Amino acid sequence: MTTRDSSKNFIQPFLLALFLAGGLLLGIFLAPSSSRQVNQESGRLKEVLSLIDGFYVDTIDQNDIEEKAIAELLKKLDPHSVFIAAKDIQAISEPLEGEFEGIGVEFNVLEDTIYIVNVIPGGPSDKAGLQAGDRIIKVEDTLVAGVQIQNDEVIKKLKGPKGTKVHVSILRHRNEPLMDYEITRGTIPVHSVETAYMMDDKTGYIRLLRFSATTAQEVHEALVKLNEKGMKSLVFDLRGNPGGYLNAATEVADEFLSGDKLIVYTKGRIQPKKEVHARHKGAFEDGKLIVLVDEHSASASEIVSGAVQDWDRGLVVGRRSYGKGLVQEQFELSDKSVVRLTIARYYTPTNRSIQKPYSNGYDNYQMEVYERWEHGEMEVHDSVKSVDSLRYTTPSGRYVYGGGGIYPDIFVPVDTSFSRTLVAAIYAKSLQRKFVYHYIDEHKGALKRFSDAKSFIKLFAWTANDLAEFKTLMHSEQIEPSEYDWTRTEDYLLLEMKALLARQLFGVDAYYMVSNKNDKAIDAALKGLLHYEESFIAGADIK
Repeated sequence: MTTRDSSKNFIQPFLLALFLAGGLLLGIFLAPSSSRQVNQESGRLKEVLSLIDGFYVDTIDQNDIEEKAIAELLKKLDPHSVFIAAKDIQAISEPLEGEFEGIGVEFNVLEDTIYIVNVIPGGPSDKAGLQAGDRIIKVEDTLVAGVQIQNDEVIKKLKGPKGTKVHVSILRHRNEPLMDYEITRGTIPVHSVETAYMMDDKTGYIRLLRFSATTAQEVHEALVKLNEKGMKSLVFDLRGNPGGYLNAATEVADEFLSGDKLIVYTKGRIQPKKEVHARHKGAFEDGKLIVLVDEHSASASEIVSGAVQDWDRGLVVGRRSYGKGLVQEQFELSDKSVVRLTIARYYTPTNRSIQKPYSNGYDNYQMEVYERWEHGEMEVHDSVKSVDSLRYTTPSGRYVYGGGGIYPDIFVPVDTSFSRTLVAAIYAKSLQRKFVYHYIDEHKGALKRFSDAKSFIKLFAWTANDLAEFKTLMHSEQIEPSEYDWTRTEDYLLLEMKALLARQLFGVDAYYMVSNKNDKAIDAALKGLLHYEESFIAGADIK
């Protein structure tokens, strides 16, 4: 997918496991154990490939030709049927399996140096003594700083089988000698729940990144933790969540729906209709519920938000979701490569298919989200397209729509209060990170006065001198904003850099505690909670 709207997405650190994935294939709806073998039959395609191999004028890579032919064939079916080469299967599947083997760090390559953004608690690097903010200078006595190293090279050096060892040399403070560590690689969890905390005495917040093999358990544990802290209302953030496993989606939805309510059903040409109902007492069946979505929330995210909306269980806040309503199954070929083939469509409890049209071809389908920008949908509610023939009714009498994603109950336009062009220029050169990392180097002693995230959030503020230094940094990178752009963007940038600093000092929860103060969708969610009951009026038109 493309750059997401939320400012957080400009500055997310690279998680080691996710680099290997090369990006999740959007909304793959597989059961984790599903991998059928294919019956092999000869046909014209095989005959043509044989002719090319036997008689073509030039030498060609037969395997490469076959893979390209299969990929192009699948594109003609639908946008989500895909071919995956055997060498890529592990990397693509890993994020959805909930774990990988490595040293357990999140990192950024910045100024030609590997910065550790986060050390996963309890992981090998944590046990060895590495800390957030450390810089990796050598791996196995090989210099990795100042040598134009790329992210994939870092992964190859640090990732490896459980039980194997890797030696790294770390720079913790400027002008100090390197510190050498031996790290025994282990199994590292890839968490779906990025953060879960109380926004106030009654309102919890959970941000979910994907629907993996461990998602249901993670969400349940997060809900239980927040319930113990007095949660009465929940903001469940699915923005930018591209989907994942179907069973993970239904188990998460089951946490919010009571009785044996229908969550989703699937149906295909060969596949019979299969319904999935709520089946156990969920951890949050009664409180006020807001689900945040945007144009990059897809498949599993749409199953959860669709079920919540169709049963009048909660409010969906944000922008129209992606519109991916196709189910794939994985079939293994003879060389261990796989085809993920669309076998069914899924439908929400009111019988909505939320799959957007794809009859105009693969390329047009991939550009559809960009087209929403062009016709104003991202900024103006009235520009959102819906089709009356695809209108359905919830139990309370509200109208909901199919045929192109989940339409929010409360529309949140893209935030235009700051200059997105300026922010993009700054983030493209990672100036916000450079500034924060240098600030930590220069102020380590002073920062120790903050004993916890709460005191930091309350008391820390950038000074006029800090602001001047950041402007100097921008100038050094030939970024010269107009007075108008800087004035309307300054507060936004300073709060985001405070959030980055909070993350380095106190972890990811602290980052969101600060950054969510910049978030218009969060503001809309909190306002929605204030007027919650009146939003379920019969006949209300949801677009």
